[in-house]
Amino acid sequence: MNNKNLYSLFESRFPANRTDIAFEGPEIPTYSFQDVTDGAARMAHLLSSSGATPGDRVAVQVGKTVEAVILYLACLRAGLVYLPLNTAYKSAEIEYFITDAEPAVVVCDPASFSEISEIASKAGVKSVFTLDNDGKGSLMDASAEHSTEFSTVERAGDDLAAILYTSGTTGRSKGAMLTQDNLASNAKTLQSYWQFQPGDVLLHALPIFHVHGLFVALHCAFLSGAKVIYLKKFDPAQVLANLPKSTVFMGVPTFYVRLLNEAGFTRDACRNMRLFTAGSAPLLAETFNAFRDRTGHVILERYGMTEAGMITSNPYDGERKAGTVGFPLDNDVRIVDDAGNKVKDGDIGILEIKGPNVFKGYWRMPEKTAAEFRADGYFITGDMTQKGEDGYYRIVGRSKDLIISGGYNVYPKEIESFIDEMPGIEESAVVGRPHPDFGEAVVAFVVPDGSIRTLSDQDVIAYVKEKLANFKVPKEVYIVEDLPRNTMGKVQKNQLRDRAAAI
Repeated sequence: MNNKNLYSLFESRFPANRTDIAFEGPEIPTYSFQDVTDGAARMAHLLSSSGATPGDRVAVQVGKTVEAVILYLACLRAGLVYLPLNTAYKSAEIEYFITDAEPAVVVCDPASFSEISEIASKAGVKSVFTLDNDGKGSLMDASAEHSTEFSTVERAGDDLAAILYTSGTTGRSKGAMLTQDNLASNAKTLQSYWQFQPGDVLLHALPIFHVHGLFVALHCAFLSGAKVIYLKKFDPAQVLANLPKSTVFMGVPTFYVRLLNEAGFTRDACRNMRLFTAGSAPLLAETFNAFRDRTGHVILERYGMTEAGMITSNPYDGERKAGTVGFPLDNDVRIVDDAGNKVKDGDIGILEIKGPNVFKGYWRMPEKTAAEFRADGYFITGDMTQKGEDGYYRIVGRSKDLIISGGYNVYPKEIESFIDEMPGIEESAVVGRPHPDFGEAVVAFVVPDGSIRTLSDQDVIAYVKEKLANFKVPKEVYIVEDLPRNTMGKVQKNQLRDRAAAI
């Protein structure tokens, strides 16, 4: 059998000299490629000895450390399915993910160990380890005792490598199942298309619990044996200090807005850079143009989603156009109307895709999976798209009721379900409004039931803040007498969006 384990692909591309630097940064020790492979072997032994067998899930909610990246590689190496969780998720969210995915092992921050252990115990999890923001914890202590020799587990291309949860419009999160081949094909496509080379240095400021920071950025570095300058978080001063030592930077639009506010962000600071990419949210033409004028570099905007990785990209060699996401990558794409009929170029429709990067389906949701695929295998993205006369694709809106705030997906129904449970609330509607920094801000319109006289917007915000991750918490709440509806009784969210934008 030709081993399709993604880890084997990465290791085959690591430098022959394993003492070469793999990770360095202002707040971390330096790690060689040998340190990475040795660490992955030790952790793979630990996970296997803890009762996890190939195909089992490992749920991980930890801060951004190199050890967390090594844990991901260890899961691949042991044939386990990596399940990263946003560090902002609260216990109610974590309980759902652990109950649904039934992981064999959970790794969490020591501060949440007690709470998560209780949830894990009820779900039948075999082992819970800790990993703190300094890369220390019971995971490291226990793995240190194990050997640095580990035979990478054989995997088929269709075997799962990761499950990433993406919130559903119905409020119930869906686990997108990504195979070894899904991730390998997309990584190889991006490495080639964006011309990653062994001498590249990736300046990494993204979180590593979702596709952009983990799969897009790090996979490109792994496949080219490139060094990563690893920042614990996005900090404009640290980015500026490390840009002269870097060649590639990947960010969300918010990063670029904030960099442009820094006086030190100049052409000279970017003198060794060859590529800036933007994704996870729309990049305003204003930001695109200001960046070009300031630095002489043109941001490469691309488009992707959890279920498929990167789908389109502006060209590496060629014109990059503001407001566009370029051309299809390793996908067959089509734009269709509501009935599934292809629309002519220039018309707006729903983008559908098919290719080796497209996920296997939703974890334990066969009906939902079937509903989101056409009979001929095309996945319905739900993104309203237009192919221009110039051949460039433009994402013009979303048919799914989705808000993208600071690069994170926010589904209104999930927030509404929590607000509607609050005492004193009759119903709610959540929409997005344009925001200069986050792209979109979450805004809630709330109808009280009259049982609480003093209900305020801050009461609602505080209530939601206890239940959900901060990026889902409404920036503004408006107490209203009723919600606008059409003749069928459906809430007219377009009117609420207009109202929110006007306010």
